[in-house]
Amino acid sequence: MSFSSPSLKERLLAVKKTRWIRFGVAALLFILFTIWLGNYYILPLLIVMADMYLTHYVPWTFWKRSKNTTVLRVMEWVDAIVYALVAVYLINIFLFQNYKIPTSSLEKSLLVGDYLFVSKLSYGPRVPNTPLSFPLVQNTFPVLNIKSYVEWPSWPYHRLAGLGKVQRGDIVVFNFPAGDTVAVRVPNPDYYTLAHYVGREALKRNKEQFGEIVYRPVDRRENYVKRCVGMPGDTFEIRDNQVYVDGRELENPRNIQFNYFVMLQPGYRFAEKQFRELGVSVDDRLLVSADRAWYDDLLALGFMPDSDGAFPSIYHFPLTPEALARVKKYPYVSKIVQEPGAFGGEAYPLGYGKGWTRADFGPLWIPRGGDTLRLTAENYPLYVRAIRDHEGNRFEYRDGRFFINGEETDTYRFKMDYYMMLGDNRDNSADSRFWGLVPEDHIVGKPLFVWLSIDKDRGWFDGHIRWNRLFRPVSSL
Repeated sequence: MSFSSPSLKERLLAVKKTRWIRFGVAALLFILFTIWLGNYYILPLLIVMADMYLTHYVPWTFWKRSKNTTVLRVMEWVDAIVYALVAVYLINIFLFQNYKIPTSSLEKSLLVGDYLFVSKLSYGPRVPNTPLSFPLVQNTFPVLNIKSYVEWPSWPYHRLAGLGKVQRGDIVVFNFPAGDTVAVRVPNPDYYTLAHYVGREALKRNKEQFGEIVYRPVDRRENYVKRCVGMPGDTFEIRDNQVYVDGRELENPRNIQFNYFVMLQPGYRFAEKQFRELGVSVDDRLLVSADRAWYDDLLALGFMPDSDGAFPSIYHFPLTPEALARVKKYPYVSKIVQEPGAFGGEAYPLGYGKGWTRADFGPLWIPRGGDTLRLTAENYPLYVRAIRDHEGNRFEYRDGRFFINGEETDTYRFKMDYYMMLGDNRDNSADSRFWGLVPEDHIVGKPLFVWLSIDKDRGWFDGHIRWNRLFRPVSSL
């Protein structure tokens, strides 16, 4: 006796009404997703979905017919893990991701130990440059120290429709623009800074110290979070720590911080109570008067030692305007000096020779997609990385002439918008003043709220969890 396989009509007639409904909902969502994605080449996957829900020509759940309980248990776990990984992968790419604040560059707006819910929909999610990657890992598997992604296939930049665009004052998560090339063993400072001071050839030769020099696609570069201060088309400038846009003074963030040297009267020291009142973390407290390496700097700043050559207690830490006003009221504080901008070192672009610092920077025009720049020897260092590295051109300047992709020209039309990103903790932030502008294809998303906040300086029964920050919108901080 022989049995023939059911025909397509027989298979469809045998399908329960509930499965038709489930297939209809799934197919509708998939079609809407395809329209949003703008990639209609994936529509044939509807045939696969129809077989999974309705016709069952492919035995997708063959393992459920096994009589072996061990096989059943193992395959149930495999099925659940695969489903979870796919769900997490899609959610992280198109909807949201979690992000932890690792440094103090945005204090006191966002604090070290804040865990953020970052929306990809706010500015529109990007189609990944490297679609074949492991979820929840940015670029390298911990311990194994191998890449967590495959470079092929590689998709060009494309951003889906979102709920809005980057606005001035937004806190933004983005991929590190100078993270395209990385010395694996010395990721900080960035490769371009290392190359400026050490030399590219020295970096390549000394693998024992610097490790391999690797390239990372845009979506695999490290995530940074800063505040957007300069918009496309702006002329951005900083004078004496005050930001100006198109010549107009820009209002500072409420929690902006700068570094100060605070000298106390002889015999006095700050206690934990004062540090907590001022919001100064353990990592930010520095008693510079006890460090001989600061001696000449303190003299240059106008602090005078006693007859034995010793200074009274002099602290170095960041303060908000509110905290600075509080310090000034302490009766045992005898002198306060703001840290000079030159202490931050050379600003972007390195070797420019204009004397720019973090406190006096620019003016710098921020490119807007579609705008044309007339190229000059003076602005070449400012825009060479944008034109060459971010927009993918061969850009050369030789014998007083400019060549883009082999053709001589004296103008360039930008493809993308660019942004100036700064930290609110201005003297303790590695930001656009040091590594340049952020292109639009590097924008990841917008933090919406803090879902957890851990203070590593406190014990579990002494404020380790910052309960007052939980589920607070970032805009309210």
